[in-house]
Amino acid sequence: MKDRPHLEPMMTKDDVAGMVLAAKKRLGLSWVAIAEKTGLSPVFTHSGAMGLNSMPEDAAKKLVAALGLPQEAVDVLMEYPTKIWEQAVPTDPCIYRLYEIVGVYGPTMKAIIQEEFGDGIMSAIDFDMVISRVESPKGDRVKVEMTGKFLKYNSW
Repeated sequence: MKDRPHLEPMMTKDDVAGMVLAAKKRLGLSWVAIAEKTGLSPVFTHSGAMGLNSMPEDAAKKLVAALGLPQEAVDVLMEYPTKIWEQAVPTDPCIYRLYEIVGVYGPTMKAIIQEEFGDGIMSAIDFDMVISRVESPKGDRVKVEMTGKFLKYNSW
């Protein structure tokens, strides 16, 4: 066994996500500021940094440099993700409300999408999202804009 080289455990997407969050806090950066350093949107930067999307090489390198992460993190950020999440409804109030929106308005969204486009779905792969603040006298509003390519169901 002494002839076997010592094998270091491989860095995982969870490891890198933890490093990103620690560096973000240590450096006092916002997701908007981090995104500016990567050249990606804040939404995609966060998703990629948390391991739910793969980052393009140039953006991964910029993120690692900006946050002072180990070079190995570049490869991890570029890896294809396995998108598995808990199937139970989350209890975090912000995330729960998004589930509530889909629960209440999901069938409406589906009906209107299919009425407008036909039998199919909105892609979450060829997809953009922008989150912004809208000032209102009744209290500021959260605006979530999502655009996804329409994917028609194939008939065999």
